Amino acid sequence: MAAVCLALLTTLIGSLALAADPSYPALSGRIVDGAKLIAAEPRQRIEGKLKAHEDKTSDQIVVATVPSLQGLSIEDYANGLFRFWKLGQAKTNNGVLLLVAPTERKVRIEVGYGLEGALTDALSKVIITTAVAPKFKAGDFAGGIEGGVDAILSILAGDAEEWQRRASVRSDETSTVDIIAMVVMIALVLIIVAAFIREFGGTDASRRHRLRNGRWVTLPQSSGWSTGSGGSWSSGSGGGSSSSGGFSGGGGSSGGGGASGDW
Repeated sequence: MAAVCLALLTTLIGSLALAADPSYPALSGRIVDGAKLIAAEPRQRIEGKLKAHEDKTSDQIVVATVPSLQGLSIEDYANGLFRFWKLGQAKTNNGVLLLVAPTERKVRIEVGYGLEGALTDALSKVIITTAVAPKFKAGDFAGGIEGGVDAILSILAGDAEEWQRRASVRSDETSTVDIIAMVVMIALVLIIVAAFIREFGGTDASRRHRLRNGRWVTLPQSSGWSTGSGGSWSSGSGGGSSSSGGFSGGGGSSGGGGASGDW
């Protein structure tokens, strides 16, 4: 009996360890397409852009797609993967990770310490909402990834004025929309509550309603609303070293700068 309990305890501890310590893929190149979203032609084109920028500036931008976030948030997984791969140079921390998780329908731009001043959280967010997410919604993953890469490269090359303008406009529009939506939601809730109180007074009769023909009907219980990203993969991504194939990170790190989104 003691042996069985010990075996069960060992299994439980092992399961918890796996859940807490995700298995990250190896850094095999500037694009690590674990979810198989990018065809050969756009992949070659995107890799060429990333290499040209890195050769010119030493900024290291990597695209990763994963079949699962292994139960983690997109923020935690992206930051862990960034640090595991050590993107960017050790002295300048000039790495960027564009992470796509199609199962959870999440995307994130993770920015190294040294580039947070240029590729700000606001700019990262507007890139996702205007250049990436619309393409993903249409099923064009390669187009969304390339659009995101083009925007990141444009900003890091010093052409951030247009994206800053979009970020400013988006911020103003979002504030107005949020206020209107809040007012409308509050009004709807008050109307619904008042209607229920008026029509279904009393706890026992709250689900019964009399029709005009005199018959009584019982209203069904509300099932509530639920949201979510769908199921997640139960298996890991295979694990491996942080580099292979002659490509590796330069020792850089990230403190969680960037932005996330979904589609």
